[in-house]
Amino acid sequence: MNWLALRMLTGDKSKYLSLILSITFATLLMSQQVSIFMGVVERSASQIIDVRDADLWVMDSKVRYIDEAPFLPNNDLQRVRGVPGVEWAVRFHKSSATARLPDGNFRNVMLLGVDDATMVGSPRRMVLGELSDLNRANAVFIDKAGYEYMWPGEPFQLGREFHINDRRVVLMGICKASPPFTTLPILYSRFTEVERFFPTNRNLMNYVLAKAMPGQDPQQVCQAIEQQCGLMALTQDGFFWKTIDYFMSSTGIPINFGITIGLGFIVGAAVAGQTFYLFTLENLKQFGALKAMGVTNARLISMILLQASAVSGIGYGLGMGTTAIFFTFTNRIAPMAGIHLNLVAAIGVGLAVVIIILLTSLFSLRKVLFLEPAVVFRG
Repeated sequence: MNWLALRMLTGDKSKYLSLILSITFATLLMSQQVSIFMGVVERSASQIIDVRDADLWVMDSKVRYIDEAPFLPNNDLQRVRGVPGVEWAVRFHKSSATARLPDGNFRNVMLLGVDDATMVGSPRRMVLGELSDLNRANAVFIDKAGYEYMWPGEPFQLGREFHINDRRVVLMGICKASPPFTTLPILYSRFTEVERFFPTNRNLMNYVLAKAMPGQDPQQVCQAIEQQCGLMALTQDGFFWKTIDYFMSSTGIPINFGITIGLGFIVGAAVAGQTFYLFTLENLKQFGALKAMGVTNARLISMILLQASAVSGIGYGLGMGTTAIFFTFTNRIAPMAGIHLNLVAAIGVGLAVVIIILLTSLFSLRKVLFLEPAVVFRG
């Protein structure tokens, strides 16, 4: 019977291909949009992920996300260090600045200032240069995508000079960093260099990066910091999700992507459902003949589900393959760098395809289950 079900499915080549293409299109559209959505949202907190040395972030109590953090008084660093359970704590700076190139062009950049002594928060994946080079006078590092943005088409070259807020800097390293939410280049410098870029600012520390002592629960240490210092303290995961929650609730990103993903589901379900229904109608006589020969409804249901599963499996595979090819080529484009077919997206879209095919099958099963075997003897 299974062989017969598959023969019925492939008997009409045009409808068979239409079914596969409808599932393929729905899979492609949903998996592509879900993956891009997850990649874009993750970028909003990418600088949190890149700090791998510290497991605690301490900030002003009103901070809503990583890019909105006022500067803290310098004595807050000592207060955090005095909290029981804190192994060490260092200062960290994050802001935007203006870089002016020798040819007169300027670029807005994201500036990160790391602790001079420990280099906590500095990049760990170097493309060119050594981490120790950041200790040199006027030294800055730039991420690979940022270099290509500031000097497009030019080979990697250290020693380039430019100005940040009218202060001379020297490029001493090119690193890899997670792409930010915006396309701004990411510059790393020591905290004392940052103080040189903003000479009129008394406080330049907007985060304290800390580490809980071995054996201490980071969450409990965060609570102790909040109680003793009156600041907000979050684990790395906690701050990551707090930032993502802000973008999810305060921007139009979820709505825009949700509409596209929903349309992919609706179009896939509508086209597949209509095509599969027409396929069932054209094969009613065959199903009637099987009923007349004593085939039970349960057996007919299994045949239709097998047909639906075959179509969905092939369509899902083709859709995922097309999505993977799409991201393989688009990853070469700077704004799409780092966005790829996500495993969670693949699983979620797979469940959506199962729902589409179940709805399609149920829509078609009504005709078969209430079919009179005598239909085979008519006309």
